[in-house]
Amino acid sequence: MRIGVGLPSTVPGVEGPEITAWARRAEERGFSTLGVLDRLVYDNYEPLVTLAAAAAVTRRIGLATTVLTAPYRNNTPLLAKQLASVDRLSSGRLTLGLAAGNRDDDFTVSGVPPALRGRLLDAMIEELQGIWSGDASGDPVPVGPVPRGPLPLMFGGTSEAAFRRAATHGRGWIAGGSSPSGFRANAERVEATWSRYGRVDRPHLMTLLYFALGPQADKYAKDYLLDYYAFSGRAESIVRMAFTDAGRLRSAVREYEAAGCDEIVFMPCDAGLEQLDRLADAVFQGVSRPGRRR
Repeated sequence: MRIGVGLPSTVPGVEGPEITAWARRAEERGFSTLGVLDRLVYDNYEPLVTLAAAAAVTRRIGLATTVLTAPYRNNTPLLAKQLASVDRLSSGRLTLGLAAGNRDDDFTVSGVPPALRGRLLDAMIEELQGIWSGDASGDPVPVGPVPRGPLPLMFGGTSEAAFRRAATHGRGWIAGGSSPSGFRANAERVEATWSRYGRVDRPHLMTLLYFALGPQADKYAKDYLLDYYAFSGRAESIVRMAFTDAGRLRSAVREYEAAGCDEIVFMPCDAGLEQLDRLADAVFQGVSRPGRRR
């Protein structure tokens, strides 16, 4: 089981030096991956810019979009250049997580019809891979740079289309947060789709979980998640799923591992470095930490 951690780039009020300090400390403490969330209509840092900043102050830790809502970015060659730039600047540490998205306002403000998100994502995947392989038809000048190697692609979502994308283009699937039993049920759907498309390898399975630890953990989780998920109508239930107790968090790691999860990325509800240290203390006691693999 690999343990990653999200950058606090969506926590209201966080400043740039706090994000880069978090990235450095996460690498020092042995986390596998730095993840980022993606919102447009919110007071957060843009995820690819954030990963570029993290790349500049780290050397080994993986970088991942967990996940990027690609379809509202309606210039695929530009996105290809941005993603390849992050990968090259980080010496090949980028994992690309993609999803169709579920916030209509992000699409509306971008001038992209929300109803087209799935079809747009499918087209973008093909175009991105064509650009990076040098097969983009109709482009008089190639778009560069290209990634250091094939970018590992992960897909989020629980629709049949999401599982199809994972099986036809991906290395695996990212759960947006659920119980271990809910994770296992969806993982079985991923594996069944994987088999249906003739894949003989095993999908890499990840999940995102929210955390806050320490004396004000419940307050941090409630304040942040009620605000961040105010649009969803299910913010209260997301608050209840957040991990605010170190013992419960350690148990969850064991339960997700038993459910077949390969990597958990814990997303912070507060940007204080003590949160990162408390998380590391909770999950790494007596646990060996494998190196990052591409």
